[in-house]
Amino acid sequence: MEVVYEDNHIIIVNKSSGEIVQADKTGDTPLSEKVKQYIKEAYAKLGNVFVGVVHRLDRPVGGLVVFARTSKALSRLNNMFRNGEVHKTYWAIVQNRPAQDEGELVHWIYRNQEQNKSYALDHEEYAAKKAVLRYRVIGSSEHYTLVEVNLLTGRHHQIRCQLAAIGCPIKGDLKYGARRSNPDASISLLARHIEFVHPVSRRLISVDAPLPGDNLWQSFANL
Repeated sequence: MEVVYEDNHIIIVNKSSGEIVQADKTGDTPLSEKVKQYIKEAYAKLGNVFVGVVHRLDRPVGGLVVFARTSKALSRLNNMFRNGEVHKTYWAIVQNRPAQDEGELVHWIYRNQEQNKSYALDHEEYAAKKAVLRYRVIGSSEHYTLVEVNLLTGRHHQIRCQLAAIGCPIKGDLKYGARRSNPDASISLLARHIEFVHPVSRRLISVDAPLPGDNLWQSFANL
């Protein structure tokens, strides 16, 4: 686990692909428990350690995750995420270059719980929720394109689903139409940057995640 920022109220870590943020039916140790253990050891804490889960990333996605270290921070961060006051930027490596190098995608997303998959519709429909994101192309290689994404809504598998809907599935994302899986079972989607006003100190927090170590990601390191 890599800590990229911490203070008395919050801690931001770089999640590896394959990790779960919160406990689920797999029984695997979640990132939240690893953060608790880190705090316990780093600060010689006795007894229970408080760590509040504020948001999540899909298991095959890497990048920045914010946790609260106090109940005050948890309550305020929850409101900030709900009100769109936390600005997250994602980088996605996609198979096909979008028809336009930048734009806004608007869909209505329907989630199939049994399949754990979302479907993007181009029209409003009952039980489907409006999903909006902005993207821009920021790099390319011989076979892939790097897209920067800013979410304006937070829907299930939103980036994966919407990029696939315009014919640009994320590298390694078999569920949404990628040609093949990545060797480590990740998908090439990274929670790259997060920025918000600290819920207690009111200082601006602005943090970047390091790029994964594989050659394709590293080819974009100078952007």
